[in-house]
Amino acid sequence: MVRTGYGVVERAGSQISALSYGIISLGSGSMEGRLARLYTELSEITRQFGPTETAIEGIFQSKNARSALVLGHARGVALLVAGLNQLPVFEYAPAEVKRAVTCFGRAEKSQVQKMVAILLGLPQLPPVDAADALAIAICHAQTTRARVGRPPP
Repeated sequence: MVRTGYGVVERAGSQISALSYGIISLGSGSMEGRLARLYTELSEITRQFGPTETAIEGIFQSKNARSALVLGHARGVALLVAGLNQLPVFEYAPAEVKRAVTCFGRAEKSQVQKMVAILLGLPQLPPVDAADALAIAICHAQTTRARVGRPPP
């Protein structure tokens, strides 16, 4: 894990807009050092924007056990930041996120990137990792809008 994307969106009625997005570069060095940097950066983003909820990509199967383990560490840091800030966490499967932004659960990253830019009215394509994070945020915003007014299950 060398970098990860983040995205902060705001929903006003049916309109979703990007407040901030980008890449958190973790550099090289020890795993604990990179995770500490991730914690610091996510904590600062949370402090700056004051989100009320957190959405993350759900666990998916990986053919590479090492990559899955490293991703699990990063997810743990994201969950820790959410927990320390008392933010509810919502998880979405990769196919669900792709469907939300492209209407196709097996869309390519470039398709997700283009649709995120269109849906949010961005002047240029966001970096791929940031587009993934924004896609998760869009998926969550659309899902929570669909839940409004419905009684809990």
